[in-house]
Amino acid sequence: MQGLGRGFGLLVWLLSPSYRLQFNRNADLAQLSLRSRWQAVMNTGAMVAELPWVWCRPLSDDILKYVDWVGAEHIQAVFEKGKGVIILSPHLGCWEIGAQILAARFGPLKGPMVALYRPPRKKWLLPLFEYARAREHLQTVPTTASGVREILRTLKRGGMTALLPDQVPPLGQGVWVNFLNQPAYTMTLAMKLAHQTQATVLMGWCERLPGGRFRGHFCPMQAYLQKNNSNAPSDHSDHSAGAGFDVTQATQAMNQAMEQMILANASQYLWGYDRFKKPREGVLSQTSSQVSKQVTKQVTKQESEQGSKQAFKDRH
Repeated sequence: MQGLGRGFGLLVWLLSPSYRLQFNRNADLAQLSLRSRWQAVMNTGAMVAELPWVWCRPLSDDILKYVDWVGAEHIQAVFEKGKGVIILSPHLGCWEIGAQILAARFGPLKGPMVALYRPPRKKWLLPLFEYARAREHLQTVPTTASGVREILRTLKRGGMTALLPDQVPPLGQGVWVNFLNQPAYTMTLAMKLAHQTQATVLMGWCERLPGGRFRGHFCPMQAYLQKNNSNAPSDHSDHSAGAGFDVTQATQAMNQAMEQMILANASQYLWGYDRFKKPREGVLSQTSSQVSKQVTKQVTKQESEQGSKQAFKDRH
């Protein structure tokens, strides 16, 4: 299927002037070689061709038998500290399978991995999307305030979530920061979640290998920032209350790390994605900061009540 998909990718690139223009505009910003461009075109076709298998394979089929791992120890190390994990995985490689392999490997240990999910606009596709995401240890939540609350709770109890950091967010849920030296409207949710929950941010992507196999890559965000000589903190979970957290600066650091990861693996990035488009109108009734504050109050109240009960028991 992947081989046929590569041919399909070339055909679409040749027959669609608008796609070719969008692809080359982004590839020019990254100064991609001709070889890398052709590889990326074919890999985009392979991505489309493998989606039916990724989405529709039997629920009993163990995804882990198709996957190699690089850097899984970073995830395990965070869990051993009792902290939550935020995986930032852009449109690189087979991102659709990334959530499935993380859920299959770490879900039995830490509970379901929670991911935001926006239902398709075409209702007839809804059953397919629901089946595709109905995987053991994988929980999808809507892109609403209630969905963000569930992710916050998951991270606070030491669980995991994954986000697409290069997906253009709705208006009011991002900031304009540079990506490939161009202003790009970028989500602030990831860095706000890390700041609010003290979760650790890791970069991740799922490489497409020959023979229908995949390789999951995971690395601390700081490792990519150091390559870019950034002075960002070693862990974007260390912003305690009142520590002068700057969401724009943190989001720019996220883009820098993402850019480094993408350029190092440019032949598997989705260069046809309209990364620099204007944001659409928002769908969340509340900002992530407002939701975050509400959940924090709830958690603080619960902790206070538990402390009071324990103090009462100690006195009596």
